Formats: sequence, structure tokens, C-alpha cells
Amino acid sequence: MEFSSFLTSLGTSFIIFIILMLLFTWLSAKRGNAVVYYPNRILKGLEPWEGGLKTRNPLAWIREALSSTEQDVINMSGIDTAVYFVFLGTVLGILVLSGVVLLLVLLPTASTDDEVKKNAKSTTSKGTFNDLDKLSMANIEERSPRLWAFLIAVYWVSLVTYVLSWKAYKRVSALRANALMSPEVKPEQFAVLVRDLPDVTPGQTRKEQVDSYFKSIYPDTFYRSLVVTNNKKVDKIWAELEGYRKKLARTEAIYEESIRKGNSEGKRPTNKTGFLGLCGKQVDSIEYYNEKIKKMTQKLEAEQKVTLREKQLGAALVFFTDRVTAALAAQSLHAQMVDKWTVTDAPEPRQLIWTNLTIKFFVRIVRQYMVYILVFLTIVFYMIPIGFISAITTLENLRKLLPFLKPIVDQVQIKTVLEAYLPQLALIIFLALLPMFLLFLSKIEGIPSGSHVIRAASGKYFYFSVLNVFIGVTIGGTLFDTLKSVEEEPNSLVPLLAKSLPGNATFFITFVALKFFVGYGLELSRIVPLIIYHLRRKYLCKSEAEIREAWFPGDISYATRVPSDMLIITIVLCYSVIAPMIIPFGVLYFALGWLVLRNQALKVYVPSYESYGRMWPHMHTRIMGALLLYQVTMLGYFGVIQFYYTPILIPAPILSLLFYYVCRRKFYNAFCHTALEVASQELKETPNMELIFRSYIPPSLIPEKQEDEQFEGALSRVSRTGTFV
Repeated sequence: MEFSSFLTSLGTSFIIFIILMLLFTWLSAKRGNAVVYYPNRILKGLEPWEGGLKTRNPLAWIREALSSTEQDVINMSGIDTAVYFVFLGTVLGILVLSGVVLLLVLLPTASTDDEVKKNAKSTTSKGTFNDLDKLSMANIEERSPRLWAFLIAVYWVSLVTYVLSWKAYKRVSALRANALMSPEVKPEQFAVLVRDLPDVTPGQTRKEQVDSYFKSIYPDTFYRSLVVTNNKKVDKIWAELEGYRKKLARTEAIYEESIRKGNSEGKRPTNKTGFLGLCGKQVDSIEYYNEKIKKMTQKLEAEQKVTLREKQLGAALVFFTDRVTAALAAQSLHAQMVDKWTVTDAPEPRQLIWTNLTIKFFVRIVRQYMVYILVFLTIVFYMIPIGFISAITTLENLRKLLPFLKPIVDQVQIKTVLEAYLPQLALIIFLALLPMFLLFLSKIEGIPSGSHVIRAASGKYFYFSVLNVFIGVTIGGTLFDTLKSVEEEPNSLVPLLAKSLPGNATFFITFVALKFFVGYGLELSRIVPLIIYHLRRKYLCKSEAEIREAWFPGDISYATRVPSDMLIITIVLCYSVIAPMIIPFGVLYFALGWLVLRNQALKVYVPSYESYGRMWPHMHTRIMGALLLYQVTMLGYFGVIQFYYTPILIPAPILSLLFYYVCRRKFYNAFCHTALEVASQELKETPNMELIFRSYIPPSLIPEKQEDEQFEGALSRVSRTGTFV
């Protein structure tokens, strides 16, 4: 890549970001777009624009993001989001403090040597990128005393990472403890999840088995149990009933709209009762859906009774009257055998994956290892499915598989376009589906909660990204450029790979710049969600529920966002000493990310769960993994360029492993369980145990009638937003 091309690509990315930011400033000021740019504030009953729209400065969002406090983030988006900003701030601090020394010391050290001029062929840039090569270790002569500066810099970056990540771990631990010590009642703090129940003795129900077992162990604080049932059929009926209710709301909205348009009596909507509404008897939609709802309600009530009586399974949620007992129970060994009476912390009600709760202990272990093997094969051999997809998407194979497409694909213009882009498009779609595939794999492991599934998928995606983007690009690009040299002299492979690192830095600098300029520009402008919302509202949405569904933003998507951030920190750390010019781009990525996502967290995204910072140990592990990869890379690079004092770097990865071990031993247990000193804090009022119990009942099992006593009188219809005190 020519230096002018490099500058052009950066300039283009910057211009795109400015355009997208101006679009955001203009579009977010329009009242009709408020639900796209301020949904979080609207859902909390706040005004979209602080201080009013008329007096609002176009760049006010920057001031609001910078002036917001950690408590503001917690109030709007929860502890998990606040922890994510601790991560962004920590990584930003690591890069800034590292960059202050590395840029001031290493750039002059590298630029004043002349190795590039002496041996231009040794650079992977092949003479086309000398301007940047002169600012990297490629410009340092082998065995030069100047390498001391770079060697010391490796330890400086490591030291900064140790200090700041330690402080961050302490900060996140305090955030988690403060949240769990809150005097507000949280249902999950009064419950435990019990799995791997033994077989029921004759003459005893599953509920009697669970109740008697826990009453004998916790006679004073045991409240009641909720046995998990096979809800497959009742869920299907409930979903069908909810579908008819949505259709009724839609038809009623259409009818009301016809009245508003001038017809006093209005035009009542009609539909056909046959397949997909295309055939069959023409009926009045409102009457038809009301009748369907009445029948489905009766069917649901009957199936609820059958489910609760006959479909009890081998798992349960057990409730206690105080937080300390629940925390103690979740940390205790209840049975001699590890595969019986497994008790863990209960997730939030909205997080539970009901179908996974009854998977047996050893089945979960087998599934976990099978998923690990499958993920490993996906990471290592991912080119196989990609090659398969590319093969079947050639025009010749499409003609064989889908003969009806022949008249279309044989047209010259269409044929030319498809031959050029179809395999690449298939590849892009496959890679875009990867996060969904990893979420699916994590779910089938038997994980009981949604947040845990996201943490597991995030880890898998991180390893895939590092191995196939970072290492794959480095090794693949070098082998492609130097294939002839390797064929002639196979022993030159390792030195060639090492010497290619400075040249590969230019690719990653462009990659990082594209990520923060274009990626965060699209994030801020929300162009795609805005277009989708207006199209759906104009052509598809009729009822208020449909309109709300069209603009509802979802959460911050940690499953893909965190691994992407981890990939950037891995790239920047690994090249920070080899090519220090990458550090400013890493700083810009995380600084801009902090600013844009601060705005999104305060105004846009709505959290779908709260795990009280449980993502942090996984973030810390990935940071340490990136640091370890950086240290091993530098150790190998210094060895290849034959610096005599390279062995001085050997303790660096050992220190990192030791530091990680100390952090895990000191902090990690408090993230797995709730400390008893935290759980023992007093509450404002005595908790309403009935409401806590009801909050865990699946929606499909909540009775339609308040007087129904299917759960021994405990299951009346309740509001999920009601207080628990």
C-alpha cells in the first residue's frame, strides 16, 4: 500500500464520520425521530431533549456525555453498562499512559536509524511504505543498542496494564457489592436454582419432594418452591393466543382509523379464514379474533392445569425469606453425590432459559465439551464451510441446484454481476451469521441464564476474531507475499513472519481507523434503525404495540461488541512497541467509543438483563490474554532479530500469568457468588414473598382469571413492574 493511499483511506474514513455525525445532529433534532434517538429516556418518562429542543446546541450530546457520572449510567442502563465503561476507561488509560512514553521515546529512536535505507528489500512494504517503516522497529539495525529502548518499553506497557487492570478490578468489585447491598428488593436474591433432582419416591409428588428436602435443611427461612414443568405445549398455545390478541389490537386500530377519517360508523375490517388469509370464508375480523381469543383462553387454562399436575420435571426454584440464606444455599454442597441436588444462584426472572434447567449434570458436561470441540474446529477449519458456501454459490452450481433460475442468471448483465460478487456476498453473510451460531452453541451447552449465554458466546467470538483476523491476516498475508522465498528456503519461514510484523502494522492501522470512524459513525447516526422504523411505521404498523416494537432499540449487544473491542486492544498492544504509530489510532478508537456509547447508553439502549458486573472477569481474562500474546510476540520478534539480551523478556509472560492468578484468587469468587457480608445488609421493608414468587412464573402459566388457585392460591395475575415490598 502506498503512503498516499494510506492517507487517502484515513481521510475518507474521517469525512464519512463527519458526515454521519452531522446527519445525527440534524436527524436527532426532529421530533418524529425522538423514539429512535432517545428511546431509553422516553421509556423512563423523561423528556428526550435536556433543557428543551429550541435552545439545544447541536453538539450538546458531547457535553452531556462528558458531564455524565457513573451513577447516571447506572440509573439509565444498569450496573453492567457501568462496568463496560470501566473497561473502556481502563483500556483507554493503558493506551494513553503507554503511548506517552512509547511515542516520545521509540519514534525518535526508530526514525533516526537508517536500516530501511540500507536494506529496503527486508521490509514487507517492498519500498512502497518507507515513510511508516522508518517509524517502526523495521528501521532498527539487528543487534543495535537502540533495541534496549524497545525492550524496556515492553515492560512499561506490561506494568501500566497490571496497575490499571488491578484498580479496575477493585472498582468493579465495589460496584457489584454496592448494587447487591442495595436496600431495594431483588427477586433473584431470595431464590436459588435447584437442578439434578433425584427420582421421586412412590406416593410423593415432585413438589412434596423439594419442599420436604429444603424444609429439613432450612426450617426457619424456607418459603416455598416452584417446580419446573414441561411447558412446550402450553407455550405454543400461549404464543398463539398472544398472536390473536395482537391481530385484534391491529384490526381495532384499523377500524378506529377509518372512523377518524370521516366515516362515523367506520369500515369494519374483514379477513378470510383459510390458508394465510388467502382463501376461505370472509368474516368480520374483530368478531372472529374475539371468538378465537375466547376459545384459546379456555384451551390455555385447561393445558395449564394439565402441565402443573402431570408435567413436573427434575428442577425447581426454591425461595427463602431472607437474602443471607439464599446466598448461603447457593454456595453450599447439599448432597454427597455431585450430580444430585445441584444448587446455584437463581438468575433474574427475565433471564431464565427454562428448557435448559432440566438438563442433567453429566449431560451438561458432555454437551460443554462437544461445543468446545465444535468451536475449536470452527476456528481452525472455518475455511471449509466458507469454501462449501462459495462452491455452491457459483453460477454453474446454482443452475444445477435451482434450474428455474437459468433464464435469469443467463442474462449477460446479471451474469457478470453475479460472477463478480455472489461468492463474496455469501462469505459476508456467513461471517455475519457467526455470532448467532456461537450464541446457539452456547445455549445448547445447558447454560441456565441469558446473560451467561452471552458471556460464553463473547468468549468464543473473541478467540475466533483473534485467531482468524489478527493471527490469520498476519500469517496469511506474509505467506502470500513470500511464498517463493519460503519454497526456495523453508527454514526462512519464521524470520520472514517476524520481519513482516512492522509492515503488517499498516494494514491494522487502517483497520482500526475504519472501525472507529465508520463503525462509530454508523452507531451514532443510527441511519439503519431510523430507515427501518419509518418504513415499518408507514407500511406495516397499525397498533401502538406494533409501533413500539418498530422503534424498540434492544440492548448494547455485549456478545459482539466486547469481542470486537478485545480484538482492537489485542492488535494495538501487539503492535504498540513494533510500530508505535498504531497507539494514537487505538486511543481514538476507545475515546470515540467511550463518547458515542456513553450517549447511546444514556439515551438509546435498554438493558435486557442485569448480571451486576459478571462480564468483568471475562473482560479481565481477555485483557490478560491480549497482554500475554503481546509479550510472547515481542519475545519471538526480539529473538528473530538476534538481540543478545532477549532472555530478559522471558519473565514477562510469567509475571502476567502470576498477576492473573492473584487477581482471580482475590476477586473472582465474589463474582461467582454473593458474599454473605453483602447479603446481610438490611432492606427498607419486609419483602413481599408472594410477588417475588410470582415474578418467576412463566408467562404461559399465569392464570387468566385472578381467582384461579392452580398454584395453591399463589398465582394471581400480577404486574411485573409492581413493587416487591
